[in-house]
Amino acid sequence: MSARVLLIDDHPLFRHGVAQLIRSEPGLDLAGEAGDGASGLALAERLDPDLVLIDLNMKPLSGLDTLRAFKQRGLRARCVMLTVSDDGRDVLAAMRAGADGYLLKDLEPEDLARHIQDAVQGGRVIGERLADRMVDAALHPPEPAVALDELTEREREILGHLADGLCNKAIARELLIAEATVKVHIKHLLRKLGVKSRLEAAVWALQSPAFRGRVATPAVDRAA
Repeated sequence: MSARVLLIDDHPLFRHGVAQLIRSEPGLDLAGEAGDGASGLALAERLDPDLVLIDLNMKPLSGLDTLRAFKQRGLRARCVMLTVSDDGRDVLAAMRAGADGYLLKDLEPEDLARHIQDAVQGGRVIGERLADRMVDAALHPPEPAVALDELTEREREILGHLADGLCNKAIARELLIAEATVKVHIKHLLRKLGVKSRLEAAVWALQSPAFRGRVATPAVDRAA
């Protein structure tokens, strides 16, 4: 039987091209397409694909959050990130979140098809030039622009939740604050740390020995 592949990407033209490639490849069948993470999750629960290709930079649900949702829901599909980002920190974050592979969109069609076939067969696939960048990111985590002591207690709480992969709504629920307030805190947090995205902040928190154990005790006792 052909392996069934689900494609999640918010760029219609690129999605169409990859869909054509999958249809033309022996042993592969296009299970479906989605333009955002939430729609992709819903399709996966209905179609039960063997492999899911996920774009990293999507809105409103990022590719990394989509990947985490797949793992949290226990869906059996193997998940491979397919993105333009060759940042080693992005690769490391995706693999730590449970990705079965990380590929770049500038691959030649035949190379992409080969990697997809390998992933379907159970292999872990990483683009050839990404391994060194991932190792470098693991060995040299970025330093924050400020000391951790300059973060507020709330910012340290939120940084910890970002490292756990929580979305804004989940963070707001954990801390009993408005989602809009979470967004403001994250904006300030990114500026203080000197990073561009919540993903970079989460990767720094996961890799930095200075951060471990420094998250303030949550305002709400979950056992209550």
